[in-house]
Amino acid sequence: MNQNNYSHRKAQCAIHLTDMAGKPLANTTVRFKQTRHQFLFGSGAFDFVPLSNGFEIKNPETAKSTAEKWLDIYNYGTLPFYWGNFEPEEGKPLTKVMMNAAKYLTERGVKVKGHPLCWHTVCADWLLQYDNETIFKKQMERIDREVTDFKGEIDTWDAINEVVIMPIFDKYDNAVTRICKEKGRVGLIKEVFLEAKSKNPNATLLLNDFNTSSDYEKLIDGCLEAGVPIDVIGIQSHQHQGYWGADKVYEVLHRFEHFGLPIHFTENTLISGDLMPEEIEDLNDWQVPKWPSTPQGEERQVKEMEEMYRILFEHPQVQAITGWDFVDGAWLGAPSGIIRKDGTAKPAYERLKSLIKGEWWTDVALVTDSNGYIEAEGFKGDYEILADGKQSTFVLDGSSRQAEIVLK
Repeated sequence: MNQNNYSHRKAQCAIHLTDMAGKPLANTTVRFKQTRHQFLFGSGAFDFVPLSNGFEIKNPETAKSTAEKWLDIYNYGTLPFYWGNFEPEEGKPLTKVMMNAAKYLTERGVKVKGHPLCWHTVCADWLLQYDNETIFKKQMERIDREVTDFKGEIDTWDAINEVVIMPIFDKYDNAVTRICKEKGRVGLIKEVFLEAKSKNPNATLLLNDFNTSSDYEKLIDGCLEAGVPIDVIGIQSHQHQGYWGADKVYEVLHRFEHFGLPIHFTENTLISGDLMPEEIEDLNDWQVPKWPSTPQGEERQVKEMEEMYRILFEHPQVQAITGWDFVDGAWLGAPSGIIRKDGTAKPAYERLKSLIKGEWWTDVALVTDSNGYIEAEGFKGDYEILADGKQSTFVLDGSSRQAEIVLK
């Protein structure tokens, strides 16, 4: 499992180090310490909403220690903007609540993604009283409001979610399916993306879907031909019915890499208990009283997770991996997290940490030459350079082969 090639995740730079007087730091031992990955290792960050707002929490000490474990390995978090929950009553969005969560994360060095701006599920029921023209108008206004209000705190969005199934979704009536039927998949996607870009031209916008069939490929093709400004292809990988396996992971990557766009694995799930029966078509239909994590399941989960993360980290177009549930039981009651309900870490957490903050992390001692240069090499990301009680920060991203740094 250690034959993967991660050379493209690294960079080199000749760094010239001087003190504040301009004197080169010759023959000096320097610590070159990574503080953040460029690659986005993430997880659902829903639990930070109550934590950052001071809401009553059943087990506050467990919640606090769980948050510390989350922040110890991740630099990327997804916050929920499901319209029906975010604005349960028309005109009264929970902007302040979500802003508190976003700021809590960004202040701790976490990049935040909002999920999603448009989706037919968990849609606002109060929209159903309006005709399609009004629904569409309110959808565009909702995009304007969220993208504008959160600009600077959240600049990455799942712009629209699960559009392959959107116009044929018939489990219940909802406003977004209505307008998708009228405008068509590509038509609605284009309106959503253009509206979001108009409010934040520098935003990173994802098209996100669980459907990895050729239908999704055809949808992306149609969008690109229509001039939709897709920044990232989002791929969901909820594996409640069993691990895809390396062959399928490679196959999915091969089919979506040809678009030449960055790829995010946006919602990854590998469970550590009994698998959901194969005949279940909609994962939401599987409802059981208890779904425990098991020792055998945890052993399976850690092996599958390591293999999948290695494959994805190796692929040059993959820029992010988001584990969907951090703690067991968050969605469908499944043992889908890498933390148990009691707050203890599973083997998958420890293994993931050993990769993100160990094997794929750079923290080395270097010695400058007689002119004050070090030849720095490491995984792309943010760094601290420390020597003789002085320090500075540096971004190693491959954009330059030489740099001048003053230690203060």
